[in-house]
Amino acid sequence: MKNSNAVDDLGSALKASKRGFMAAGFFSLFINILMLTAPFYMLQVYDRVVTSRSLETLLFLTLIMVFLFGVLGVLEWVRSRILVRVSNQIDQFLSHRVYGAMFDAGVKLPNRRTAQPLNDLTSIRQFLTGNGLFAFFDAPWFPIYIGILFLFHPAFGWFALGAGAILFGIAILNEKLTKKALTEANGENMKAQNLASSNLRNSEVLHAMGMLPGIMGRWSKQHKAFLHKQTEASDKAGVFANLSKVLRMIFQSAILGLGAYYVVLNEMSPGMMIAGSILMGRALAPLDLLINSWSGFNNARTARTRLQELLNAFPQEDRNMSLPNPEGQLTAVNLFVGPPNSRTPTLKGVNFNVAPGDLVGIIGPSAAGKSTLAKAILGIWPTMNGTLRIDGAEVQHYNRDEIGPYIGYLPQDIELFEGTVSENIARFANLDADKVVTAAKKAGVHEMILQLPDAYDTRIGVDSGALSGGQRQRIGLARALYGEPKVVVLDEPNSNLDEQGEKALGETMQILKQESVTTFVISHRTSILKSIDKLMVLKEGQMQMFGPKEEVMQKLMQQKAQEQTALRA
Repeated sequence: MKNSNAVDDLGSALKASKRGFMAAGFFSLFINILMLTAPFYMLQVYDRVVTSRSLETLLFLTLIMVFLFGVLGVLEWVRSRILVRVSNQIDQFLSHRVYGAMFDAGVKLPNRRTAQPLNDLTSIRQFLTGNGLFAFFDAPWFPIYIGILFLFHPAFGWFALGAGAILFGIAILNEKLTKKALTEANGENMKAQNLASSNLRNSEVLHAMGMLPGIMGRWSKQHKAFLHKQTEASDKAGVFANLSKVLRMIFQSAILGLGAYYVVLNEMSPGMMIAGSILMGRALAPLDLLINSWSGFNNARTARTRLQELLNAFPQEDRNMSLPNPEGQLTAVNLFVGPPNSRTPTLKGVNFNVAPGDLVGIIGPSAAGKSTLAKAILGIWPTMNGTLRIDGAEVQHYNRDEIGPYIGYLPQDIELFEGTVSENIARFANLDADKVVTAAKKAGVHEMILQLPDAYDTRIGVDSGALSGGQRQRIGLARALYGEPKVVVLDEPNSNLDEQGEKALGETMQILKQESVTTFVISHRTSILKSIDKLMVLKEGQMQMFGPKEEVMQKLMQQKAQEQTALRA
């Protein structure tokens, strides 16, 4: 059950880190006050030391200046450490939530599986620890610097205000003219990365059949689209960054000329002239930094938008009340199931009742709805209509972490994960050696594992290393049998098995029968059907027959005979 109240997870994370941001702002107060050290040092040197020729005053002022800059360095270091920890706190607050939503999206939208949300979270964290964020903390002190310039001379204040307005206008133009191009560039980059990841997963097929040039051409086309958009955005951003830099240098030089004019008129001291130039440079620095770091800010903002869309689309599940451990009774009533976000069911009006310990075979031609039924039993795809219950409770009413240990699943495409054989069998939970060996023996794979280089401690990767298809399938079967499963779904469990493997699979199914484990076996190969109790026949998403194996097989034979008679006629 999904949470009915929309929660702004990113907003909550930022609120939880509010004290850290406030601390960074507090340190920014003293940092910006200490930034006045340089202009006031120059003011005192030109107006006091140079006129009085007092070396003692110069020494004293220099010592104060060195001390204040030392304090400034410490405060900036502390502020940086605070923001690093704030970014880590936000990451810890969100990472599990993002990881879960990412996999929820992968289950419900298989064609959009991507690890991009984790990259987006990294982009946000990196922006929070980069120089770009300092511009937001320092920009509010712009009026203070302008006020001091007005105290020096009104002309200085108005000149700095005009310069600031021009740079701020450039920042706004930079935002409006580059936002769309940068967003499109990021989108094209994601498409290119996803395409490359998909190609890498099928690298053996591409190499074997010489498909690399063609598939590389598709990727290259997508990559060039990304480069075109990025170049367009970077060119525009570069114009504004360089314009900002040049104008800032012009303004700082021009204010010296303006100051010299008022020094000649005896309306300002030489020290004020030098200090005013430094102060204006400091006042304009946040705007200049903001323009130069706009790309990083835009990337972080785009990442935040994508993350928020993901988290809103897949809100955190509410915890249901814990239900008793299942025993394996499954009942379907007028069951309609289809892919997520689809209005067209691929399984229509299915009804059945399976007792604990039944071994049920599911057969039918391609696109008959066999895998759809498996996904419904496993709770991967929600029902569109009707009900599917385990021990009287709908599958979706169980908490996944509570029912998961009682479910075993062997998919068609076996995926083993980075780790040891024992960790894969134990589902990466707390490793119980006895349960691992028991599961391996039930799957008839114990002896095979002992022949591996490090037995159960042999490390395997995503591609399972040097394991054959049959070995991967049998280890996957051991994983499905780990613990005390009450419902096991085997999707084409003998597709990669040799004669010895099929014999072991038959023995495994008898063990499941003895242990009263409800087992569903989907298979095109009839050899495995010898071990089952009940048989279900699906065709075009509808259940054609269901019942004891002998009765269904007899009906199938009669149906086939009638079809042959009709053909001869």
